[in-house]
Amino acid sequence: MTSTSEIDEYDRKILRALQENADYSMAELGEKVGLSHTPCWRRIKRLEADGIILNRVTLLDRHKLNLNVSLLAQISMTKHDQITRQSFELAVLDIREIVECYSTSGEKDYVLKIVVRDLAEYEELLKSKLLSLPGVASISSNFALRQVKYTTELPL
Repeated sequence: MTSTSEIDEYDRKILRALQENADYSMAELGEKVGLSHTPCWRRIKRLEADGIILNRVTLLDRHKLNLNVSLLAQISMTKHDQITRQSFELAVLDIREIVECYSTSGEKDYVLKIVVRDLAEYEELLKSKLLSLPGVASISSNFALRQVKYTTELPL
C-alpha cells in the first residue's frame, strides 16, 4: 500500500475532488486538478490498486427516507477474549441499522452508530438483536437531537 508520503499534490487534488463529487467525468476531473485525461486516469487506477480509494458511493438524505432517529450505542462486553470479540464483530456486520461500529478505548468496549425510523423501531432492534449480540453485558444509548456537522470527506 502506498504511504501518504508517496502521495503528491496531484493525488491529493484528485482525492479532494472525488470526495466532493465522485461523478466527475475524467475530463472534468483532469481539468479540475490540472492534468490531462490519461495521467489523471492512471493516478486514479493506482490509488484504487493501492487501496486508498476504497469505493465510490452515493450519499442519501436519511430524513427523506424516513430514517429520523440517529443514535450512538455504547457497548460493554462480558468478556474481552478474541473469540467473543470476533463473534460480536461478525454479528454486527449483519445488522443493517448499524451503520458504523468502532472498537474503543476507555470505559466502553464498542460504539455503534445506528439509524432507524423511530424510537419504536430502535426498541424492537434493541430487544430482538442488540441485547442478543455475543458477549454484550450492557448497552447505553445516546440519541442525536440535531446533526451539527456531517461529512465523509477526509482532511487532505
